[in-house]
Amino acid sequence: MTRLLPGVIAMAAIVVASNILVQFLFGNWLTWGAFTYPLAFLVTDVMNRVYGVSAARKVVFAGFVTGVICSFIGTQIIGEFGPLVTLRIAMGSGLAFLTAQLLDVAIFDRLREGRWWRAPVVSTLIGSSVDTAIFFTIAFSGTLTFLEPANDVSWAGEVLPLLGAGPMAPLWVSLAVADWMVKLALALLALVPFRVLVTKLSPNPA
Repeated sequence: MTRLLPGVIAMAAIVVASNILVQFLFGNWLTWGAFTYPLAFLVTDVMNRVYGVSAARKVVFAGFVTGVICSFIGTQIIGEFGPLVTLRIAMGSGLAFLTAQLLDVAIFDRLREGRWWRAPVVSTLIGSSVDTAIFFTIAFSGTLTFLEPANDVSWAGEVLPLLGAGPMAPLWVSLAVADWMVKLALALLALVPFRVLVTKLSPNPA
């Protein structure tokens, strides 16, 4: 378990940081959390490559537990417009994280024998896409208001040009697309630290 501790600490730190930074906007379509959260896939993939599937899953569950704790704390803190974390956001965040990360682990394992870059790229791209779709749909889609009737998310359903310039779409779709694009970009950039970390931690380079 000691060998997994750095991964557990890194994952927990990313989850905590993302839960804090998601409250601060970066431009019109992103929060600062969009730049830290994708690093969770880097941690998962490094642990998967170096220590295997079981170790990666343990790190994922550690991150999930940390996220649940952060969400619970957030629901108890009342801001100007109500709790900092609503039930829908907590549900969407937890389900998206666990589903996407475990999917990432499974896909990485299936592709681990190929070229060193293929497993982290494909698993992260698919995991990130699933994560974005689940979180934003549960948290903000008007079709799921029954999950938390008292939470008014009508603002997220305002129809505007996609990312300010595209076809008309609900605001939450623009937020999701912007978030997804950042995740895809970071998935490619993360190949550099992935290669460095795996080479340093493993006797057999990726």
